[in-house]
Order: sequence, then C-alpha cells, then structure tokens
Amino acid sequence: MFRIMKYLKESKAAVLAVIVLLVLQAACDLALPQYTSNIVDVGIQQNGIEYAVPKQMRAETWEDLQLLIPDTDLELFLESYEEDTDGSYHLTRKGKKQQEELESCLALPLVFLYSLEDASATITREQLREALEMGMLTKEELLASMEESKASMGDMGESMLAQRAVLAVQGEYEALGLDLHDIQMGYLWQSGAKMLGISIVITLTAVLVGLLSARTGAKIGRNLRERVFHKVVSFSGAEMDRFSTASLITRSTNDIQQVQMVAVMLLRMVIYSPILGIGGVIKVSNTRTGMSWVIGVAVGAILLLVVILMSIAMPKFKKMQQLVDRLNLVAREILTGVSVIRAFSREQHEEERFDAANRDLMKTQLFTNRVMNFMMPVMMLVMNGITVLIVWVGAKGIDMGSLQVGDMMAFITYTMQIVMSFLMLTMISVMLPRAGVAAGRIEEILETKPMIEDKNDLPNGQRLPAEWKGEVTFEHVSFHYPGAEGNALEDLNFTARPGETTAVIGSTGCGKSTLIHLIPRFYDVTKGAIKLDGIDIRDIPQETLRKQLGFVPQKGVLFSGDIRSNLKFGGEEISEEDMKEAARIAQAEEFIKEKPDGYDSHISQGGTNVSGGQKQRLSIARAIAKKPKVFLFDDSFSALDYKTDVVLRKALKGKTGDAAVIIVAQRISTILHADQILVLDEGRIAGIGTHEELLASCEAYQEIAKSQLSEAELGGVGV
Repeated sequence: MFRIMKYLKESKAAVLAVIVLLVLQAACDLALPQYTSNIVDVGIQQNGIEYAVPKQMRAETWEDLQLLIPDTDLELFLESYEEDTDGSYHLTRKGKKQQEELESCLALPLVFLYSLEDASATITREQLREALEMGMLTKEELLASMEESKASMGDMGESMLAQRAVLAVQGEYEALGLDLHDIQMGYLWQSGAKMLGISIVITLTAVLVGLLSARTGAKIGRNLRERVFHKVVSFSGAEMDRFSTASLITRSTNDIQQVQMVAVMLLRMVIYSPILGIGGVIKVSNTRTGMSWVIGVAVGAILLLVVILMSIAMPKFKKMQQLVDRLNLVAREILTGVSVIRAFSREQHEEERFDAANRDLMKTQLFTNRVMNFMMPVMMLVMNGITVLIVWVGAKGIDMGSLQVGDMMAFITYTMQIVMSFLMLTMISVMLPRAGVAAGRIEEILETKPMIEDKNDLPNGQRLPAEWKGEVTFEHVSFHYPGAEGNALEDLNFTARPGETTAVIGSTGCGKSTLIHLIPRFYDVTKGAIKLDGIDIRDIPQETLRKQLGFVPQKGVLFSGDIRSNLKFGGEEISEEDMKEAARIAQAEEFIKEKPDGYDSHISQGGTNVSGGQKQRLSIARAIAKKPKVFLFDDSFSALDYKTDVVLRKALKGKTGDAAVIIVAQRISTILHADQILVLDEGRIAGIGTHEELLASCEAYQEIAKSQLSEAELGGVGV
C-alpha cells in the first residue's frame, strides 16, 4: 500500500481535491439521516414545531410566563420577544443556538402553564395570577413546586417535558388562530428541499471524485508503463536473462493494471471510509440514544471476520501473480513454436501443459473469489443483525418514552454508515495484497540497476572524435555470462580495420554470436577491452556507439508497419535514395517491386507475411541504409541461397569500402574472400589469417573446410 501511496504523490493536487470533495460528500451523507429523523419526530409527530419556543404568543401568555420563569432567565426571555401592533408578541431571536437556550428555560413554564387549562386542573391561570398578586403564594414557592413536578417524572423527565412543551406551543398557536397544518407542511417542504439540495451536492461530488480518481489512476498507469518500458529498454542482456519476457509483459500490463485499479479505489473508498466512519461516530455520540455499545459489537464482529479471512486468503494472493507469469510463459512458448509443435504432432502434449498451468491459476482464483463471495453475505448478515438489535433495544426506549422513533431511525442509519465504512475498507483490503505484490514486482524492475551504463566523462580528458573511422580492436577480451562457471570467450586479440572484412567461423557454441554481441554492448566484457578508433567502448555513450554500428541479427527481426518504415528504422535522416539503394544492394528490390504497394507494402508483426530469405534481406538493407562505420553480420546470410549470397556480398563489398565489416558465418563460401578470418574453438582463437593461410596452418579450419568444400575447392591442400 505504501508503494501505491508513493505513486499517488505524483498527483498531489488531484489527491488533495479528492480529499476535499470526499469530506464534503461525507458531511452531506451524514446530514441526511438527521433530516429524516427530524421529518419523523418534528414534521410528523410535532406538526412541524421544532423547538418548545413559541414563535408567536398572546399577551396574557407573555405575562404569565414572566411569573413562571426564574429571574436568572427572565432577561433572556424579555430580550427574545417584541410586541406586535395587535398586542401579541413574536420571537426575534431565531437562531438555532438561541432557540435551544430559550427552550431550556421555557419548557417547564410552558408545560406548567398549559396544565392549568386542563379540565382536571385544581387551579386556573387566573387563580394562580391572583394568588401571586395577593401574596398567598410566592414566586420561589411556585418555582420549587414546578421543579418537584419535573423530578417526579424520573429519568424520562427531559424527554417527556420536551414533548409536552411542544404540545403547549401547539395549544398557543391554536389559541392565536394559526393553522397547524400549514406550519407542518411548511416544515416538511423546507426539510425536503434541503434534502434534495444535499442529494444534488452528493451526486456532483461523487461524479467529480470519480472523474478525478479515474484520471489520477490512468495517469499512474501511464507513468508506470512509461517508466517500466524505459527501464526495460535500457536493460542489458544480463537483465533480460534475469527477467523472462513473459514476466516483463505481465508486469508491464497486468501488474500495472492492478495498481491502477487499486489506486482508484484508494481515492474513492479508502480515504472516504474513515471520514464517513469518524463522522458517523461523532453523529451517533450526539443522538443520546444510549446504544453506542451496539457499534462496538458491530465493528468487533467485522474486524474478527476480516482477520480470519485475510489470514486464509493472503498466501493465495501472493501466489496468483506467479501463476499468471507461468501461464503467460507457457502460452508464449506455444504460440511462438506452434509450427514446430505441429510438425512433431505434440499438440496434445502442449495442450495438457497449458491446461495444467491454466487450471493452477483457475484454482487459486476460485479460492480467492470464494473468500470474497463468502465475505459479502456474512457482512450483510452482520449488518442486518445489528439493525434488528437496534430496533429491539430502541423499541424498549420508545415504549418507555426515553427515545423517539426518528432518533432510532437516525441511529440505525449512522450505524449502517459506520459499518459500511468498515465494509469498504474490508473489500479494499482483499484487493490490496494482490496490488501490493504487483507493485513490488513493478518496483523490482524500476529499482534494478542496469549492468551497462554510460560514464559521465571520458578518462584523462579524452574526447570523442568528430568523425569516426570504424576500427574495432579486441584487446585480451574474456567474457562469461552471469552465473556461468566458465568463460564463453577467452583472451581474444584482433583488429577489424575500416575497408576490410573480418570473418568469424567456428563450430556451434564456440562463442561467435557472443563476440558480435559484445561490440554493441549487449553485454560488457569481464576482462580486457574492446576499442572503437582507440577508445574503450565502455567510455563511449551507448547511443553514440550504436550509431556507428549496423547490426544484422542471426534471425531477421521486422516490425509491424510497412517496408519503408522498416528500412528507415535507423533514423529519419535516411533518404528515399539511400533506402532504395540499400534495398538494391541487399537484393530486396526485386521482390519489393513485385508487391502491389511496393515500399508501402504492409509488414505484419514479426514479419510473418514475408519469407525467411526476404526477411533477412530486408534486415540487411535496414543496416546498409543507416550507413554505419562498422557492419556486424551475425550469420545473417544463412537464410539466403548461394546465388543471392554471392551477388549480395559482391554488391555489399562495393558499398562498404570505407567501413569495417565483421561477419559471423557457418558457411566457408560466405567468407572465402575475407581479409582476415578468425577461427574460434571453445571461445579461443584457434587461428587467424586469410582462407589460404588457414588452410595451410589451422587444423580446426581445415576440418570445417573439409566438411564443406570439395577437393577442387580445397586446392589440393593436404588436410
């Protein structure tokens, strides 16, 4: 999760905006239950009268209340009302806080005053007034009597007093001739309008949060793909060997998608849940229902369930990504080698291998899905059980008069919001382990330091030449692959000069391709040095070095697009004339012209819509069009027939007169006229010289020649 939070830091402004919007949304969500409660308690049960404070009263009520209000509160009462022209009084202090203060001092006097109008009352309001005026009863004695009446109500005194005070206000309104139905409907319409406005705000904030979250998640995914791709492109052969291609594809797609999805959910749910939960707890504490312990029971049950399920599911989430890698690897191997599989009639075997990998992944996914599916109904059971518990406990409070129906409804809603906040956290906690594993795999790539990096400065103030010649020198070069026990190449010494062709030949596995791959720094030498024009290639920036090289791999590689885009792959500076000349030299012009669209002919992914020989010629033409100072041919003529091979090499000789040419070959006929031939035997140079010199002096070369050339071609040399 901390890694995902690190990715979110890159979009601080959007995250901050989301947090502000979520606080606003939570405040609105938490306000709605109170409005619902007020509609039931105030709008329906109290006819729209919210406080036990008359907004309008008769003159006699005004005068009588002064007799029943303690002197400490009398000033507040007198300041809160003004006389109308008709002799009645109206409320001037209509703020919520002011009305609550007035209610605390008016509730008991109102109830007492209106109890005198009851038919069972032993004294009337007029008689009470006369008794006070004649001194038969003092104000202090009257107030003490009222407090005794309140105390006799017991624990339910405050609740019963508030309800009776509201009834007294209703009686006052009726005495004034006010329509209680209009008051009630006005309150309901006002409350409904406020709830509608709050709902609109909730909708707008939810839409904005969704938009910002989606954009932020997409940005994280884009940045991660860009960084991972940039990193992978910088990998040397050692890093590519460490991470399989299938794993790199999975990490660049599936893993990043997991992180992106969880980042969105973090913004939309994980941040919102604690805000909603804390707000719900605060609201519940203000309801004064005495049922806060129910929330503790609910949260405890949910946390216990989460701990149990996560302890079971966590290992499976970690294993799932490895199984995805495995499935991708098997699928890639099968799809890449489908022709070989068919040729050997191994379809059933490969299907079984794929099915095994597929089933392993399926079983793990089914297990984790069952855990998630089991969690939801259990959570709903907990939520419904809590609702039943609240109704059961709350019904007793309503029956006793200590709780109102609306308060119980609000408590249920707030409790469900608190439980839902934990439920949302639980749902995301199920996804976080898998996303955490995915983020770890992504970071493993990003934190991998390539073995081959550019140096900041050349040693001893040395400068790169303005014009490269293309002389390649191997000085006591040895190399071994990472993790290998022995050297693949051992103490190689030779120079490939501009204008000359240097050929490398030897048995399979002797290190020919390895030698070629060291020059572009696909790997770095482990001992010795390779120099270009006298400068160690490790001191030359990779981009500068590779611009001087024209590399043709053993297996021709083409990219989706057209022929023109493939031939100009070396750079936009390649002109149409250079491209067409390269095609002519590579003997590709003839089959290109035969295509209806010529150089605009489509090339499918991997060049599967051209033959092996055509693919190889296009690869050679691509290198020629670049006009490099050093040509590297890694057995690049093996897919060509002898006639095309001869014509191509002849045309190539005329084009590469000022460039160094290094050719790895299996066929002696390809390198007969090379200026120097290196014979490799188990990574060492067994001989170096021209064809004639090696026939005379090198036993290893003689064995190769004897296996490929006739007696006449051998020229009578004894082998």
